[in-house]
Amino acid sequence: MTTEAYDKGLEIRRAVLGADYVDKAISSADDFNQPMQELVTEYCWGSVWGRSGLPRKTRSLLNLAMLSALNRPHELKLHLRGALTNGVTQDEIREVFLQVAIYCGVPAAIDAFRTARDIFSELDSN
Repeated sequence: MTTEAYDKGLEIRRAVLGADYVDKAISSADDFNQPMQELVTEYCWGSVWGRSGLPRKTRSLLNLAMLSALNRPHELKLHLRGALTNGVTQDEIREVFLQVAIYCGVPAAIDAFRTARDIFSELDSN
């Protein structure tokens, strides 16, 4: 698949999440999940992340809050790395998770803090 939105999405997705991760996700797709890879790349990354209304750092902060609230640890791990790539600091991540605690529940925030500590530790050891 190639459209202008897909190509733009692929560029942004690689920049935020890392080319290795994205290329592996796309190359390992099969007949079952290939349409999902195309959808995510074209619409999520191309049509939404590609809009000029919010900077990538702000989009990352929003994603961290929403993924924490939805208790999606796999995606949270991925977007924590992306947020750091987009210039979000650990202090800002802490503030997002404290906000999550108040508006979405302490258990959601505790899990988010735990996930972030794992990612920070992993990145520090590399």
